[in-house]
Amino acid sequence: MPLGQRFDAQKATEAILYVTSRVQDPSFHRIAKILYFADKHKLADCGSLVIADEYVAMKHGPVPSAVYDLLKAVRGDGNHAAVRIAGSAFQVVGRCRITPRREANVDYFSKADVKSLDFAIREFGHLPFDELTRLSHDSAWDSADENEFMSLEDIARATSAPDHALAAVRDRFSIAS
Repeated sequence: MPLGQRFDAQKATEAILYVTSRVQDPSFHRIAKILYFADKHKLADCGSLVIADEYVAMKHGPVPSAVYDLLKAVRGDGNHAAVRIAGSAFQVVGRCRITPRREANVDYFSKADVKSLDFAIREFGHLPFDELTRLSHDSAWDSADENEFMSLEDIARATSAPDHALAAVRDRFSIAS
């Protein structure tokens, strides 16, 4: 997990629901990319994350590791401690389509979280698979080996983040400069 934060499965479940109810074709891939772009936006904006997850540089772009494990567990592949929480909130249809069982509880989000999620949904939520993949293959993805964790500082640097936001990322996540 990113230093200084702990993965919150309930908040991640709410983020999955939030995205799922606002995009067409809510697949694992689309949700992963929307969460990545939301986290990039929030890192650049205020030096923190919407969800406290680590991103893995996979073939089709960055994937939030714990969220992906949670999605697979709800599908029935693998195990995750929070599978009951997530499984009561959404189901996986086929191999990778999410169907919500309820609305997202936005009380789990800060105003900055919602701003970043809405930005990512508005800018990227309608794009096809290939375009989402291409756009997520940014300098942060390039700097990590395939199937390895991406650096939060590299993710922040892949934005137009001002120096003070990059410093906030280093301070918040105890990254040496």
